[in-house]
Amino acid sequence: MPTVEMTSHLYQFFPVLENRTISVPAGSVAQVLQHVNDIAPGFTDYVLDDRGALRRHVYVCINETIVFDRKTLSDYVSDESVVYIFQALSGG
Repeated sequence: MPTVEMTSHLYQFFPVLENRTISVPAGSVAQVLQHVNDIAPGFTDYVLDDRGALRRHVYVCINETIVFDRKTLSDYVSDESVVYIFQALSGG
């Protein structure tokens, strides 16, 4: 099963995900995010826009590769993959 990791600041919004191994079934990035949302309701609302695409400052990598399809999230996540979810922080 793939595992999901994320930047630590996301845990302040979804503490149920902190200090645990997040394992989900293989499938598309959209399916992986939905499984994370099943564990932490509201997660997809935070990382996806109202059309289901990744928000502008959210990035997802499968192993060391940034997902190509940011709109429909169709990139495939295999059983051996690690999915990294991170949000760019900006400010002045």
